[in-house]
Amino acid sequence: MIFSSVAFLSIFLPVSFLLYLLMPGMRAKNAFLIVASLAFYAYGEPVYVLILLASAVLNWVLGQVIQGCVGKTARTVSAGVGVAGNLAFLLVFKYAGWIVSLLNEHLGLHIHSIHLELPIGISFYTFEALSYVIDVHRGRVAAQRNFFKMLLYISLFPKMMAGPIIRYAELERQLSHRTVTLSGAATGLRRVSVGLAKKVLIAIPLSTTADSVFSAPHGQINVTVAWIGAVAFLGQIYFDFSGYSDMAIGLARMFGFSYAENFDHPYVSSTVQEFWRRWHMTLNLWFRDYLYIPLGGNRRGRMRASLNRIIVFALCGLWHGANLTFLVWGLFHGFFLVFEDRVPMRRLWRPIGVIYTLLVVCVGFVIFRAADFSQAFFMLREMFTGFRFPQLAVARGRWTLDPVTVTVFIAGAVAATPYPARAVRALRDRWPTLKPIVSYASYLAALVLFVECLLSLSLGGYHPFIYFRF
Repeated sequence: MIFSSVAFLSIFLPVSFLLYLLMPGMRAKNAFLIVASLAFYAYGEPVYVLILLASAVLNWVLGQVIQGCVGKTARTVSAGVGVAGNLAFLLVFKYAGWIVSLLNEHLGLHIHSIHLELPIGISFYTFEALSYVIDVHRGRVAAQRNFFKMLLYISLFPKMMAGPIIRYAELERQLSHRTVTLSGAATGLRRVSVGLAKKVLIAIPLSTTADSVFSAPHGQINVTVAWIGAVAFLGQIYFDFSGYSDMAIGLARMFGFSYAENFDHPYVSSTVQEFWRRWHMTLNLWFRDYLYIPLGGNRRGRMRASLNRIIVFALCGLWHGANLTFLVWGLFHGFFLVFEDRVPMRRLWRPIGVIYTLLVVCVGFVIFRAADFSQAFFMLREMFTGFRFPQLAVARGRWTLDPVTVTVFIAGAVAATPYPARAVRALRDRWPTLKPIVSYASYLAALVLFVECLLSLSLGGYHPFIYFRF
């Protein structure tokens, strides 16, 4: 089941929320959330619920073992086993087939590879489980003795599929103490509506344009069409992923949980370093705390810090998928982070810095989106050298920028900035008497967006989130 489906929005969400409110105490509420979360997961992939349960059992046992170990060496070995055990899930389901195919292709081997469907959300809940094991080892959190609370942490449906990556330390207290309030539920539902609108009203239309360009015959693409496709995907991936994060954060709020923010208007960044402080923030912080700093961070000189950044972003790229294009995308960003350590790009006039960052990010996302290197090289070549304008007529039937498409591009460009929210805050601050009116208007607008999205989704089609199977 996905958030942007009629079944979820009109049946699962209202029914589960109302039943949750009727549960008499925290134990009953937690038990209900576990059942609801497993049902939510099993709706699309019932077999892979067993993998989810296995992850919960493994990490619950590991937590007890690590905490019960006497001596630093025993704790470290136990934690190492825990890390290896969690990574084994990813290795088997996400990378095994890819590794075997590379060995067969480049070494002339004939190893039989069994194709396994990637369990939805495994990259996200595995990283959460890793943070739990490592934090128990470091003594930052106590091992959870109640298995069902551990299962709830791993399986909680608002974050299970595609994040944000929430660490156990952030939810430890909330698993036992949280409150659902009218204002919290209303605020959460408003956030859900905003995220849904990002997905349905902006990301889906942009995906139609991006998909048509990236799947078009080479003869129908020139510099104009290539840039239309690249910018469309630039908008699609942001509004798709940030829309999911908004919905996850809003859903959690409705059920009394508080999640960390995951996006902070990354497309207004003036450097690539700033971009990564604003984009998928929970993943960036995860890599910083559990990989970059343990590797030595920037404590061992500039050269070592540069190498550490390259390693981190290479692994960040591979985390996104078993494809060399993802690896190159990660190395591409790692290179620019190292470059900005040497060249003070932050001293540029900010508008120039924003243009530079958007260009780097856009080029990176073309590599990310491409099916292979051949397509990536072709798209990039056309973006910068494909000045064959008569060919646009060939593609006009597929990529005409009609008023609706142009409106979506403009709406996306405005919505990707913090300026609309700043304007509303400035209005409330200047005329405090308008604060209630502005608040009520925001809820009314959210209701209109929700209904509009539901009507749009009712027309049919399956539109999973981009990070649905990462």
